Amino acid sequence: MIYLGADHGGFDLKEELKKYLAEEKEETEDMGASSLDPNDDYTDFIIPVAKQVASTPNSLGIIIGRSGNGEVIAANKIKGIRAALCLNETMAEKAKDHNNANILSLGADYISVEEAKKIVRRFLDTPFSNEERHIRRLKKIEELEETQ
Repeated sequence: MIYLGADHGGFDLKEELKKYLAEEKEETEDMGASSLDPNDDYTDFIIPVAKQVASTPNSLGIIIGRSGNGEVIAANKIKGIRAALCLNETMAEKAKDHNNANILSLGADYISVEEAKKIVRRFLDTPFSNEERHIRRLKKIEELEETQ
């Protein structure tokens, strides 16, 4: 399952990606925004996505805002989330390969719909490397989460 969330700044791109993912036969759940509201707050959509990903094994999230920065910051406050802001395919690949990212954050003001589709596809298609060095680093992050 792929959970989607976006505020007004990422709303249009979310809607385009939702159509794309349906065409690609990916199972998604749109967690908002359900309409374009210039006064909404990204936290109202991003935090529920992050909580859902954290509590649903083998799920992923895609969160979208104008820059993607606030979204990735909010998502990473949830225990078990490894959200990555990616502006190109290589960043998305590294986010999954090295960091086992479970949420992709996109900045709608900085990428086209076609670029976003390519970034999403790379993110979804890239597996975690399972290399010892990456596992070791992620374990340190998990240990930090346990002490906070």
